[in-house]
Amino acid sequence: MPLLDIDKDKCVGCGACIDACPFGALSLVDDMVVVNDKCTGCGACLLACPMHALSLPEKPPLKAAQHLATYSGVWVWVEQFHGQMGGISVEMLGQGRKLAGQRNVALTACVLGHHVEHITKEAISFGADRVFWVDDESLASYTTVPYASTLINLVHEYKPEIFLLGASARGRDLAGSVASLLHTGLTADCTGLDIDPENGLLLQTRPAFGGNIMATIICPNHRPQMATVRYRVFEKPKSDYQRQGQVIPVKAAMSADQITAHVVDSILEKDEVNLADARVIVAGGHGVRGPAGFEPIRKLAQVLGGAVGSSRSAVDAGWISYAHQVGQTGRTVRPDLYIACGISGQIQHLAGMKTSKVIVAINTNPDAPIFNVANYGIVGDLFQIVPALTKQFKKRLHK
Repeated sequence: MPLLDIDKDKCVGCGACIDACPFGALSLVDDMVVVNDKCTGCGACLLACPMHALSLPEKPPLKAAQHLATYSGVWVWVEQFHGQMGGISVEMLGQGRKLAGQRNVALTACVLGHHVEHITKEAISFGADRVFWVDDESLASYTTVPYASTLINLVHEYKPEIFLLGASARGRDLAGSVASLLHTGLTADCTGLDIDPENGLLLQTRPAFGGNIMATIICPNHRPQMATVRYRVFEKPKSDYQRQGQVIPVKAAMSADQITAHVVDSILEKDEVNLADARVIVAGGHGVRGPAGFEPIRKLAQVLGGAVGSSRSAVDAGWISYAHQVGQTGRTVRPDLYIACGISGQIQHLAGMKTSKVIVAINTNPDAPIFNVANYGIVGDLFQIVPALTKQFKKRLHK
């Protein structure tokens, strides 16, 4: 459906709208204005047209908006690897439990796979009231179509109000496919989820515009409201195997012989840097001044038994590999101790580490934003402070 209507009887080809369009979506062809696929329907051209030849088409009534009251409940897709529940799903169940409590609705877990009945009990122990258990050979290995088809069928039948998925490689793939086919909105890589007390909408917070601002996004006219959240953003809930819940067996949407793409074999990646599970991270930023500047960072991390992290600016400069990057465009971490060395504290970096239990910031600029989230701040030269810390920790830890 075109995003702009042009009345050919009124258009005189003056070109005023072309100059007004911020996206270069308009041009003259045979003295007549035409619109291309760059048009966003912003309406900037309407005011510029002296002949009132342009208009935005009327939007059809939103189907979902007519039935919002029929949607209820919070859902979480439980990701599993070779029969083991992913840590990100545990976090999602914990946050889903909080949101369900705020909405006074049930929390449902969706467990898909083959020979995964034991995961249904785990999901209940972490807060699920109900579990849709889809156990089929066609779901033994993750592929988009059978997983998405099964979830879409469930959504059509049971109508959840909120649907959360982990922002893993699989979760991002699955969430985008499901949201697109359900014609609903999806907010990716959220750093915060809450419920608006006035209207009950899901408030989905994430960095925007390259991490320079934080945006809170809502989906008022479509259901379910969908969001993905990265690992280590929320705390893991404690398990309670005394909890009782309902397990509902569900048939897969597709049989094995209907699936055209099959996983022949899988090779587990050996990540050289395990930031997500590190209890201590020592990170360097633009203030390390170059690749050699990470040497004292590495020495301190080694003494503390931790991992080396970095800001995006250090990675962009080529001083350290992307595997070390912490932030919205890198890894989200939640260590017991995060030592930020020469990191100013841009929003996109803070989004990836601000939930660390203890944050120590070292920076020459006393007004650096990193100090706003730090538990302890040291104003000074990291090349003097970090070696001094390393020396003292060696003594205290007898290394």
